[in-house]
Amino acid sequence: MGEEETAAAEPVTETKPLSERDLRVSDDEREHVVGVLQKAIGRGMIDLDEFTERTDRALASRTRGELNAVLADLAGLYHPAAAVAGAPSYAPPAGYSGGYAPGRRFELNAKYSSLVRSGPWVVPPEMVVRNKYGSTKLDFTEAQVQSPVVHIELDAKWGSVEVIIPEHAAVDVNAITDVKFGSLEDKTHSNGHMGNPRFVLSGRVHGGSLVIRHPRRGLFG
Repeated sequence: MGEEETAAAEPVTETKPLSERDLRVSDDEREHVVGVLQKAIGRGMIDLDEFTERTDRALASRTRGELNAVLADLAGLYHPAAAVAGAPSYAPPAGYSGGYAPGRRFELNAKYSSLVRSGPWVVPPEMVVRNKYGSTKLDFTEAQVQSPVVHIELDAKWGSVEVIIPEHAAVDVNAITDVKFGSLEDKTHSNGHMGNPRFVLSGRVHGGSLVIRHPRRGLFG
C-alpha cells in the first residue's frame, strides 16, 4: 500500500470548540440553582411538584446549558454562575442618544444638582459617575444592562449616592477604598457574592453616604 493510500485511510478528526453551554458544572452550581428554585416556590412561581421535578433535573445536569434550562422560564430569576452564557443582550432603544458609544466609557456628570437615572435606561459595561455638591441616584431595577458585569467608577463629593439593584444582582465595593466624612452601607448584603448582573463599584466618596439597596416592596416599603 502506497503512502497516498495510507494517508487516505487514516480517519480525519476535527476539534469543535466548546460553547459556554457545553461547559461542565460543579456541585456548588447545582446547589445554587436549587436555592433559586426555593425562592421561586416561595414567590408562587412554581408549585411543589414542579419544584421537585426541576430540582431533580438540576442535580442531574452535567452542562451549563442543561442547568440553564431549569430556570429558563422563571422571569427575574437567574443562575449567576452562567451569566456569560445566559445573560440577555440588549440594544439601545430606537432614537436613544444618551451619549453611550460602544468601546467608550459612559460618563454622567453633575454639579450642585441631583443626578438621577431610573426606569428602563440603557446601562453600558463601563461608566463613570461624577457629582459635586449634589445627590446621585442610580436605579437599575428596570434598566437594560449591556453585560453581566458593570464597572462603575464613582467620584462623589459632598453629596449622597444611592444605588438600587435587582434582588438577583450583586455588588462588589472592595475597590472603593477612599471614603471620607461619610459612610458606605450595603443593605443588600451581596458584596462579594455571585449575582447577575454584578455591579463592581470603584472610586471615592467624600462628604456623603453611599447606600446600596434592593427595591422597596409595598406602598410604604
